[in-house]
Amino acid sequence: MNTLLLLSGLLTVIMVISALAKEKFETDIIKTSAGDLKITFIGHGTLMFNFGGKIIHVDPYGNLADYSTLPKADLIFLTHEHPDHLDPKALNAVRTGKTVVVLNEACGKQVQGGIGMMNGDVNTLEGLKIEAVPAYNIVHKRDTGQPFHPKGVGNGYIITFGDKRVYVAGDTENIPEMKGLKNIDIAFLPMNLPYTMTPEMVADAAKVFKPKILYPYHFGETDTSKVVSLLKGTPEIEVRIRKMK
Repeated sequence: MNTLLLLSGLLTVIMVISALAKEKFETDIIKTSAGDLKITFIGHGTLMFNFGGKIIHVDPYGNLADYSTLPKADLIFLTHEHPDHLDPKALNAVRTGKTVVVLNEACGKQVQGGIGMMNGDVNTLEGLKIEAVPAYNIVHKRDTGQPFHPKGVGNGYIITFGDKRVYVAGDTENIPEMKGLKNIDIAFLPMNLPYTMTPEMVADAAKVFKPKILYPYHFGETDTSKVVSLLKGTPEIEVRIRKMK
């Protein structure tokens, strides 16, 4: 029986590795005081973290990957209810009866059994400190005058992995609350137009709260070289460009 379980476990690992290799997702390893944090860049606003033996999915989106082949989630973060961030099919493909789903109130209307967090809430889940922070537009609006992402609806999340604070901003601009962040080691800032930030907005925010590593993400067709150029004079911020259209 133990041999069968071992073989089954090895087969699962091989299938996961094969799926990730087939999709050709980029990965980075970040050293923390509690072990390695592996970041898998699925694309768009979608990420996967592997830390302490736990799998964490952020805004799983089925247009980017076959989620039936990806590792099941211990923890899932949903930033807001737009369909490229809340995809029920992708969500259910990696969710199990034990998965903890963290979401905003609007997502909670579509997803049962999640743990709701509002801007400003702090929680500890699966051994990780989680902070929900605001994500909204000030400048970029629809033709009706309504912001693409109204204030008080969407979440960004700060997740603490060991001694590293990782900020996943969600869909937002360089809002005052972002500039007030402290001690951010890694930041994922969106740069797709016209819905979130321009490269100038990203650089403006980064120069204030100074993440040690900045990953522009969810950037669509925006020229990422612009933000690299804008931050050349800020050597304390390492800008890393990955496949995150």
